[in-house]
Amino acid sequence: MNNKDESILGLIGNTPLVKARSLVDNPNVELYFKLEGQNPGGSVKDRPAYNMIKSALERGDISSKTKIIEATSGNTGIALAMIAGMFKLDIELVMPENSTIERVQTMRAYGAKVTLTDADGGIEGSRDYAEAKMKKEGMYMINQFSNDDNWKAHYKTTGPEIWNDTHKKITHFVSSMGTTGTIMGTSTYLKEKSRDIRIVGVQPTDNSRIPGIRKWPEAYLPKIFKPEKVDRVLEVSEEDAKKMSQRLAREEGIFAGMSSGGAAAAAVRLCNELEKGVVVSIVCDRGDRYLSSDLFQ
Repeated sequence: MNNKDESILGLIGNTPLVKARSLVDNPNVELYFKLEGQNPGGSVKDRPAYNMIKSALERGDISSKTKIIEATSGNTGIALAMIAGMFKLDIELVMPENSTIERVQTMRAYGAKVTLTDADGGIEGSRDYAEAKMKKEGMYMINQFSNDDNWKAHYKTTGPEIWNDTHKKITHFVSSMGTTGTIMGTSTYLKEKSRDIRIVGVQPTDNSRIPGIRKWPEAYLPKIFKPEKVDRVLEVSEEDAKKMSQRLAREEGIFAGMSSGGAAAAAVRLCNELEKGVVVSIVCDRGDRYLSSDLFQ
C-alpha cells in the first residue's frame, strides 16, 4: 500500500521511474521517464485532481450537495470524474468537441456529465463556457489554472518521489506545460533541495497542436504559473512530438500520448547538449487515450 487509504485512491502517486535504453547517444547522461500513466486514472492529473477535491472538502468549500463544473482538455477531466465519483459529487466537465472519444466515454463511465463546446474555440472556449455557467447557476469551479492545490499536489508527491528515486542525483527536470501545475510544484520542491537543478518547460512551436501542451494567450495564462520557476523553455513541433510518441512505444516499450512525446523529444535534445547529467522527463499519460486519433497510424 502506498498510503493508509486502501481504496483505489491509495494507488495515486509513487509511479515508476524507468531508464531510457536506446534514445540517448550521450554516454555521460542518464535519461529517466516518470510513468504517470500508472496512476489509477491513467495520467499525472490524478495527483492534482485528488488534492483539489480533497482539500476543497476539508475546507468546507464543497459538500455532497455542491454542483461542480470544470473545463478540461481531457486528462484532468478523467481524474476529476473518477475522484468525484468516489466522493459522490455531482460534476460537469466541459471540453472541445474534437477531444478523442476515449476521453469523453471514460469521463461518462465514471459518472460525470460531459458538455462539448465548439472545436474552433479550443480549450479557451470551454473555459469561457464553464465560467459563464458557474456564474449563472452558482456552481463551484475547480479552476485548475489558478488553484494552488494543483501545484501543491506535485510539491507534496511528484517532487519528493523524483528526488528520492534518483538518489538525489537529478540535474534536470523536463515537463510539458499545460496548466503548469506539474512543473510549478515539482520545481518548487526540487529547487528547495538544490538550486543547481535545472527546470525545463516544454511548449509547442507556433501553429503546432499538441494535446496537453499549450502556449497560452496572455489572457488565459494560468495564474499558478510563475516564470521564475522555469530555467529554460524548449519548443517542440507537432511532428516531433508524434514521432517521439511512436519511438517511445517501439523502442522503449512506453505507450504514451503526444504531450509525453513532446516532453521526451525536448529531453532527448537536452541530453545531447549536456556534458553529463541525470535527466527526468514526465510521461503524462497512456497511449490508449489516443487510439482513435492519427497519433499511431
